[in-house]
Amino acid sequence: MTELEELMRGMGEKPFRAKQLYSGIMRGHNLSDVPAVPAALLARLGERFEDCPLEIIKTLRSSDGTEKYLYRLADGNIIEGVFMQYKYGNTLCVSTQVGCRMGCKFCASTLGGLVRNLTSGEILSQILKVNALHGGTPAKRAVTNVVLMGSGEPLDNYENVIKFLRNMAAEGGINISPRNVSLSTCGLVPRMYELAEEGLAVNLTVSLHNVTDEERARTMPIAKRYKISEILDACSNYFRKTGRRYIFEYSLIEGENSDERHADALIALLKGRPCHVNLIRLNDVKERNLAAASERGAQEFLKRLTDGGISATLRRRMGADIGGACGQLRAGYIKDCEQ
Repeated sequence: MTELEELMRGMGEKPFRAKQLYSGIMRGHNLSDVPAVPAALLARLGERFEDCPLEIIKTLRSSDGTEKYLYRLADGNIIEGVFMQYKYGNTLCVSTQVGCRMGCKFCASTLGGLVRNLTSGEILSQILKVNALHGGTPAKRAVTNVVLMGSGEPLDNYENVIKFLRNMAAEGGINISPRNVSLSTCGLVPRMYELAEEGLAVNLTVSLHNVTDEERARTMPIAKRYKISEILDACSNYFRKTGRRYIFEYSLIEGENSDERHADALIALLKGRPCHVNLIRLNDVKERNLAAASERGAQEFLKRLTDGGISATLRRRMGADIGGACGQLRAGYIKDCEQ
């Protein structure tokens, strides 16, 4: 809002124009469609700014109510997102980069590497578009929770992500509390320490996926740079600074990390920590030679953890019939366009 006020002053406009623009944008309007603002002013703004930061070009709907979106950015790049309905509210999975450079072998988002970072406005626009699509307003949101678990590593786009979080939580806007946001990282330790100092208290989620540095490095190249012990220290610091327990994501991969030995090692690693383990049955990525653990194996792994005193759940598979894995829809679309 402050930036808009400064912009209006610089253009010789009255301060109330900033409020009109802000209200219209927060309702999901394109810049040229903001109500009550003179067409001449909108035309001047259109010469300097994008009319529509992103548009939804494809929607897939699952039998369980999940919706997956393909977005086109103003420069033609493609990203995606997922809208999931729960009893406690509706969650939107948001992307923070076009592609990703982390190289995790179970993720489709990283197949083409990193194209570019998203701006804070492009990240926020995903929420505004989907909120409006489902009839939501800033006062009565259709999107109540946000997970930064789409394409990209949020902490690799740190400045834009932090600006997005502050704009998202600003009064008078979409006003989603950071406590309703989960930020997932593969473990960029220095940025985890910085995040703890921001005063945002988002739910920190770390993609762990194995119990030793050597085994973790087989599927996550970042493990060659930051050790599990360093990640755990950063998580402990986050808890001290924010009072928020942290979450570990653990994708169960057949023959890699889903047997009793790994369950017992995970118990030993995390016992007594203020954390929760979110087990995930791996989504198949055809370009990778990795297979998901069976449903029975996943349930046995979960039971062993909970019997061992670890808070854990097995994530419900949502949108499985529309390709639930992050990056699959984008990769398929780009491949089709190249043919």
